[in-house]
Amino acid sequence: MCGIVGYVGPKSTVEVLLGGLKRLEYRGYDSAGVSVINGSGTLETRKRSGKLSVLVDDIEQNPLGVAHIGIGHTRWATHGAPTDGNAHPHLGGAHKKLSLIHNGIIENFAELKSELLEAGVTFTSETDTEVAAHLIAAEYDKTGDLISAFRRVVLRLHGAFTILVMHEDEPDVVLAARRNSPLVVGLGVGENFLGSDVAAFVEHTKRAISVGQDEIVILRSDRVELEDFAGNKVTHPEFQVDWDASAASKGGWSSFMAKEIADQPQAVGDTLMGRVASDGTVHLQELAPLGNAIHSIDRIIMVACGTAAYASEVGKYAIEAWARIPVSVELSHEFRYRDPILTSNTLVVAVSQSGETMDTLMATRYAKEAGAMVLSICNTQGATLAREADAVLYTHAGPEVAVASTKAFTAQITSIYLLALHLANTRSAHSKSELQEIGRELLKLPAQISEVLAGLDPIRELARSYKDAKTVLFLGRNVGFPIALEGALKLKELAYIHSEGFAAGELKHGPIALIEEGQPVIVIVPSVNDPDSLHAKVVSNIQEVLARGAKVIAIAEEGDKAVAQVTDQVCYVPAVHRMLAPILTVIPLQVFAMELSAAKGLDVDQPRNLAKSVTVE
Repeated sequence: MCGIVGYVGPKSTVEVLLGGLKRLEYRGYDSAGVSVINGSGTLETRKRSGKLSVLVDDIEQNPLGVAHIGIGHTRWATHGAPTDGNAHPHLGGAHKKLSLIHNGIIENFAELKSELLEAGVTFTSETDTEVAAHLIAAEYDKTGDLISAFRRVVLRLHGAFTILVMHEDEPDVVLAARRNSPLVVGLGVGENFLGSDVAAFVEHTKRAISVGQDEIVILRSDRVELEDFAGNKVTHPEFQVDWDASAASKGGWSSFMAKEIADQPQAVGDTLMGRVASDGTVHLQELAPLGNAIHSIDRIIMVACGTAAYASEVGKYAIEAWARIPVSVELSHEFRYRDPILTSNTLVVAVSQSGETMDTLMATRYAKEAGAMVLSICNTQGATLAREADAVLYTHAGPEVAVASTKAFTAQITSIYLLALHLANTRSAHSKSELQEIGRELLKLPAQISEVLAGLDPIRELARSYKDAKTVLFLGRNVGFPIALEGALKLKELAYIHSEGFAAGELKHGPIALIEEGQPVIVIVPSVNDPDSLHAKVVSNIQEVLARGAKVIAIAEEGDKAVAQVTDQVCYVPAVHRMLAPILTVIPLQVFAMELSAAKGLDVDQPRNLAKSVTVE
């Protein structure tokens, strides 16, 4: 979950490192640090607890030497509190000539640390990372060969890690190793880069290589070599990053989250582009690697965590309704521990914005070992999840920097809609004309999202008026239920207040006991044209909580007169096909959480204790 950047080349290394860390700060912001080897061949390290700006101020007041090689790190704390001492880089050896940064968890650090303590090594931090630094330094002292010392140590480490190392005695090379944690190489001219993701170096180059599992990178200014942990040379295809550094900047918005909420018409439109014909026909060439096996699918399991799991819950309704295939949604971190039943006719759909969510990666590896087909849905080119799946369906949301997901969520739902319609077409689950009509409705979504965004001033005002609320409840039915869960999650993440999402039908089965005078309740109201009469049932729920003193905010479609008669706090969205409504109804909830958080004076982009990508189990 930490951010890592490495550089060898002619540019000002400190500027390259700090620029990369700024774009990676969403991965962790408990502390930050850099190490460089300056022009006189001396290793210099600077690290500070707190956000990156603290480190930047420190370096501005006490500049580091001119350098052309270095590594940098922004931390999400795992082992040890977020202090200066626990910040990365960590130095190894008695002479402190080796510098190391790490993303992940070294599971066997305790036994390795005991070994080092017995050898008389003194530790200055509480981290598992410092263990690796001292081990590599000790091996280097024995062999005088940094690459072989590095290889010997990474073979001893258990768990998840990306590790970058450099040594004062070898000032032209950065070494990196990857196991179960993301790492990409940026290829330049006379310079090369390393990063947790391409955001680390996209300002300088769009050429990249994804590093495979259990592989080592030997990075110099004029060349990049890759080998496996056994020392065998490996190669990987180069890919082009399809966005530039400006996409990862605020562009004048008050926060990245505000910008990314506003980006949703484009994110959804780009995800649809080239996949839906003007007549509404959906065809996904990306599913071709699944071959004829796609016709034999008898069950779909979607694995995901957090917001991605709620996108999957929305998608479950669409796949079952349109493709007529049974679907279950599993939390990735629970999936493989309950011995699930999988066959060669099971399609496992793994959903992750980063494509590096460790729980989801482990779930998909388990599924593949059991013989199931795996399709990944992710937003990051070259991500581990995309490479390890049998097929990948990329969302095209662009970089999402704010920790609380918004445009990635709506792009994920859009991708699952496309999957559902593609499967429905291949299986002839409905008439071609029916499916084309839904496809044409999909094409209208970007404009309808823009319409929602233009009319959100009332919800902003309401959010600010509830800034002192201690708890907020969310109700929804059918596809509105996962949106209620997502709305509650956003409020937890951003405003640090208790919030819960409930299926509205469960209200009388217990949750109504929570209703008291003044209790805010946000209700996602089904379409007035809902064929199952769910609209009337939810309006009845609204009346029940109002009778007990609740204050109701309804999210309803335009023209819903019944809702207007029971509450005057209504946010209207355009009327759409009922299965597509979540794309529109979630947006007021995103804005509500953001505005309430801002009204409390909180950081909406970097909420406490969270990081963007959870790359450890």
